[in-house]
Amino acid sequence: MSDKEVTVFTHPTRRQALTLMMAAGSAGLFMPNILGKGEAQAAPPAKPTGKVIIGFSQEPTVFNPHMPHIEVDEGVSFSIFDPLFGIGPDGSFYPALAREVPSVENGGISADGLTWKIKLRDDVKWHDGKPFTAEDVKFTLELLVDPNFRSWRKTGHEHVRELTVVSPTEITWKMAAAFAPYASILAATFIVPKHAFDGVADKNTAPFNNAPIGTGAFKWVNRVAGDHIELEANADYFGDGPYLERVIYKYIPDLTVLYTQFKTGDIDVIGLQYITPDHYDEAKSLDGKKVNVVPMATVESFSFNMEKPQFKDPAVRKALYAAIDKQTIIDALYYGLPTPTESYMPQQSFYYNPDLPKHEYNMETAEKLLDDAGWELGSDGIRTKDGIKLSFTNSTTAGNHIREQVQQYLQQSFKELGIEMKISNLPPAVMWGDYWMMSQFDSVVVGINFLTGADPDTSDYMKSTSSAAKGGAGQNTWQYANPTVDKLLEEGGTIFVPEERKKIYFKIQETVRNDLPLLPLFQYATVRGHKAGVDGVEPNINVRIDSWNVASWYWAS
Repeated sequence: MSDKEVTVFTHPTRRQALTLMMAAGSAGLFMPNILGKGEAQAAPPAKPTGKVIIGFSQEPTVFNPHMPHIEVDEGVSFSIFDPLFGIGPDGSFYPALAREVPSVENGGISADGLTWKIKLRDDVKWHDGKPFTAEDVKFTLELLVDPNFRSWRKTGHEHVRELTVVSPTEITWKMAAAFAPYASILAATFIVPKHAFDGVADKNTAPFNNAPIGTGAFKWVNRVAGDHIELEANADYFGDGPYLERVIYKYIPDLTVLYTQFKTGDIDVIGLQYITPDHYDEAKSLDGKKVNVVPMATVESFSFNMEKPQFKDPAVRKALYAAIDKQTIIDALYYGLPTPTESYMPQQSFYYNPDLPKHEYNMETAEKLLDDAGWELGSDGIRTKDGIKLSFTNSTTAGNHIREQVQQYLQQSFKELGIEMKISNLPPAVMWGDYWMMSQFDSVVVGINFLTGADPDTSDYMKSTSSAAKGGAGQNTWQYANPTVDKLLEEGGTIFVPEERKKIYFKIQETVRNDLPLLPLFQYATVRGHKAGVDGVEPNINVRIDSWNVASWYWAS
């Protein structure tokens, strides 16, 4: 804890509670106008026309949006499902299944932030034709905290009490405690149909999980495992669009092949993991393509499984960090595009702490840290301490050639210190399945957007109770546990004034930077591309995937 007094608003004033709905816009992230939005665009077609093929380097495999998943799974979810309200590129909320975004002023949230009332649209149907009602909202919020369900997120939802269906178009609830991040969490919570789980004994294995039914702009058609997912336009969609007849999510694990297929026109939009920096110079001059560098909230890190005995010693983590020449990695392999960082918090965030200790690449420092901590060189050239060898595997997605080069570079650097790092890369569907979610790895190279929308809360990633491997719900795959961070996260969720919240999240970043459960390398600057003529493609730093608004995409010519 900081020596400075921290003000916690357990009974927020009207102004503080109102900030609950404003924090994302006024003190969150902001996506600059970098894709020429404002240029003259053709009007969208009167009815869905044509198809768009979106290339992903990782295969979506989780189709229940409330089970543990990664970004590409959300790419599909944004097409099929809707939240009550979403978050736009400027950090402001917009209504979706709800008729309006709840606030103190419109009566949707009480002045103390404890009572919520959501008014729903009355013109929404599920893809199977059944009407969407408040019962579906109630079911979704209860599913997320069901102890028998493998939920990806309980944070925030565990505060909900007295869920009451007032009518088919109105639902209310009480909060056990006012929780500032909850608006952003709801904006990232897709609503699922209650009737799809009727009579299902185990919701973790429900048929819905492989053939999802949503309210979204596109309906599930089929999946060819290892190749693609096909969706079709929802003719009964309540919102604007869709303007495309079909959307194909194509899985291309090799990033060079992904780029080649974009270059040759086999895919129309190059999605996650985008165009690798080594192809940027060529890509930006391609005829018939629009290519831009887009900042992301995602941070690349060298991450540890903190329950592995090699990594329990903080001297090991600090020595490994000192042995990483991150600036050379950025310049030589990423062509200088990303920005080095010391935090998991994106640097555009109001809550980013710019005063964290600056990383210094120094092999002598790394060696001294290990020597002083008692890690002695063995006859095989590998350090040991108390019978534990300083040897471990490092994993990432197979086919990501730049990450593989990073691994090889680090492997050589660590070897000079008497550290053995074995490389064991896996196909994306395996890598980001239980191997990652259930903390079966030693160490990984991974990029993560830690935020929910623009809110700084990271309870899902850093709270000790959020480790799935330890029976929790969340994505604390590091199995990181620090009582100070737990307490600070709880306090941060009760504060509604951004300037006051900032103190909490600055301290969390300081603590995590000192503990180093992950070694922050850089914040992403991604090279995005799509065919000229595909209109509506717009980056949004407040979501984790670029197909967030695919309902608005269309062919202009």
